[in-house]
Amino acid sequence: MKTSNVLALILVLLCINASTEWPTHTVCKEENLEIYYKSCDPQQDFAFSIDRCSDVITHTFDIRAAMVLRQSIKELYGKIDLIINGKTVLSYSETLCGPGLSKLIFCGKKKGEHLYYEGPVTLGIKEIPQGDYTIAARLTNEDHVTVACADFTVKNYLDY
Repeated sequence: MKTSNVLALILVLLCINASTEWPTHTVCKEENLEIYYKSCDPQQDFAFSIDRCSDVITHTFDIRAAMVLRQSIKELYGKIDLIINGKTVLSYSETLCGPGLSKLIFCGKKKGEHLYYEGPVTLGIKEIPQGDYTIAARLTNEDHVTVACADFTVKNYLDY
């Protein structure tokens, strides 16, 4: 009996470790706007939400994001790709944290610390592009190690 329990436990642990894909999370879903995300980091998922989906079209909206850092952040680099039909059509990158540069409140956080942000975010665009597309977002540190990454699926059929 004990041997079968141990074997079952080992099998469960192996199956958990073999899974490298996180579930798709719904950020918001309304009549003409749907946003989903999935962590692309096989080691870690994170929490992300928007208070009201309809606020996204106002270009400033409240979000909540949380995770436990697996890497320290001395320097932080962000990269965002807009992907349509499997092809990257636009790419943007920016240094977010570095020596003498601190654009985010969590610059300087250490490995193992909880990262939590609740507050406004302003989009730097006038309109959210219509249609179905993916926004791939990746944050890396000074060692080029992934701090967080996610693929956001947007389905926007709003009339502006």
